[in-house]
Amino acid sequence: MRFVGIDPSTKTGFVALDESGMVLREKELTGVGSQDPKRMITLINEIIAHVQPGDIICIEGFPYSTQKAMFAGGLHHGIRNELYKRKLPYYEVAPNAVKKYVGVTGWTGEKGSKKRLTGPQKKKAVMQAVVNDYEYQHKSDNVVDAYILAQIAGDLFVVEETGESRLSVNKAQVIESIIQAKSDMKKKA
Repeated sequence: MRFVGIDPSTKTGFVALDESGMVLREKELTGVGSQDPKRMITLINEIIAHVQPGDIICIEGFPYSTQKAMFAGGLHHGIRNELYKRKLPYYEVAPNAVKKYVGVTGWTGEKGSKKRLTGPQKKKAVMQAVVNDYEYQHKSDNVVDAYILAQIAGDLFVVEETGESRLSVNKAQVIESIIQAKSDMKKKA
């Protein structure tokens, strides 16, 4: 069994962990070329080539705002469509939940003098939080996000299988929100 994290983007982060949390595969995937639809199709194919039956998969949810909304939307839907066609279930994790999982709120400073972290500052904060929490680092923030998603997949599996959680408050809240969203989707189906 593997725990997989996918952070879809023009440079997609992919991480697969084994049952003990050891990294089996860590890659930044880009597809072929710079012109769509070739780039998008080959990127989706690259991602799907790395997943296996039995993987517990977490994929980062759609970005709230992006300069490349058409590409992001197509990529996100394309990955989900391919996972569905292969009967590979997945959990969707909101972008802010990925950051919350490692204790990054998007703000820095003390109450009364807080400042919002910008994109690059927030990415650095997330990367440092992952080093602090898991002693894991990678030069790509996309791979680091995928690593967090793979950790979430592993923790989801443990919580759903055992009902037990020894997670921090932030992590437990993220896991609970994912489980609740899954339950809500089942009710709608």
